[in-house]
Amino acid sequence: MIYDLIILGGGPAGTSAGVYASRKQLRTLLITKEWGGQSTVSPDIQNWIGTPSISGDNLAKSLKTHLETYADSVVDIISNQHATKVVKNDDATFTVTLENDESYQSLAILVATGSTRRHLSASGADIYEHKGLTYCASCDGPLFSGQDVAVVGGGNAAFETAAQLLAYTKSVTLLNRGETFKADPVTVERVLAHENMTAIKNTEVLEVTGDTFVNGLRYKDTETGEEKELPVTGIFVEIGMIPNTDVVADVVERDEYNRVVIDPWTQQTKTPGIWAAGDCTNVRYHQNNISAGDAVKALEDIYVTLKTK
Repeated sequence: MIYDLIILGGGPAGTSAGVYASRKQLRTLLITKEWGGQSTVSPDIQNWIGTPSISGDNLAKSLKTHLETYADSVVDIISNQHATKVVKNDDATFTVTLENDESYQSLAILVATGSTRRHLSASGADIYEHKGLTYCASCDGPLFSGQDVAVVGGGNAAFETAAQLLAYTKSVTLLNRGETFKADPVTVERVLAHENMTAIKNTEVLEVTGDTFVNGLRYKDTETGEEKELPVTGIFVEIGMIPNTDVVADVVERDEYNRVVIDPWTQQTKTPGIWAAGDCTNVRYHQNNISAGDAVKALEDIYVTLKTK
């Protein structure tokens, strides 16, 4: 059979699209390696709208349950598999091949494959992840209210994270790898003007230290070679994202960061029949709620396109 739609991904974007596809009776196949997206690693998510507090694991379970409840005979689900390749056929349909070599066809594709955060390579970073070291200020930031924290990175995301943290932490120290910041000059000036904000340039984070939880980090001044210690109880890493878009590399346009280029009005790519939503796209902000909303927008546009051809 040829599906109306194949959705790639089981995070907030993919699941939201799946629920709406069921409601609109679009014959759909959703393919996901795992449910929940990046947030599965967060112990306490406080910004998922409608739920004051939920763990990443429980969010993933609730997304899966929501879709399964309304899937009926409209949405088929393949879990524990990821797509390895998407091909556009001569008849304008698409073929999606999975890692087990099974393949499926559809009239439309929604890419909701998300992205992976670039991880800090310093010694101890893996040990203290979720024990004071985190990759999501929006998810975990409020847990560090009144504490001294560090932000690793020098781009817009790092400075925006610092600005958020300054609202409730005792102090924020930003460690930048180079001499210049990649963030917009206006943003840099505004954030650095805060009395509780400090930025240190030319640093290489060597080690994350702690006992049960983080109690500091050790870094090297790359100009002098001197090693120094910074006592903090929270470390927020913002050193970039790696979009999971290789599966569609041959069929859509991607930007210099390998994010899928979309029209934010419709979520359409420049390839007719392919839409994308969530962290894999070239939108300015990436959050669970934004991903879910953009996926719903995409689904509405997919429905109109398929049903008015």
